[in-house]
Amino acid sequence: MKTYRVKPENVERTWWVVDAQGKTLGRLASHIAKILMGKHKPYYQPDVDCGDFVVVLNAGKIKVTGKKPKQKIYAFHTNYPGGIKERSLGWMLENKPEEVITLAVKRMLPKNKLGHRMLKRLKVYAGSEHPHQAQKTQLLEVKA
Repeated sequence: MKTYRVKPENVERTWWVVDAQGKTLGRLASHIAKILMGKHKPYYQPDVDCGDFVVVLNAGKIKVTGKKPKQKIYAFHTNYPGGIKERSLGWMLENKPEEVITLAVKRMLPKNKLGHRMLKRLKVYAGSEHPHQAQKTQLLEVKA
């Protein structure tokens, strides 16, 4: 029995546009991660980067449930002594909405070189405009 292995140079990449307005953060992020990994394609292989590009619009208008805007904390370190900082989800949605979606998707991708390469194909914008019209983007419907 001969198995078919896809080669990275034979992978066809599509550009998808997702409108995040009114969508739940976790469900949206898991769907985007699946597209970036290429799991929606019939020739998916975990060791080959066969995912597509994803452009996310209206990142600031996503929906979260419960008390997450006040209780969910993003922690990071500034690499200075005593430089640990914390930001709530509410603060992040007001000031850095692109980073909220990027971090959610990043944490769902593989933690290796392949995952870093996949994350580079994610483009997130706070508004409804994007500079990728020349790539012949297709609308991707994500259920709320």
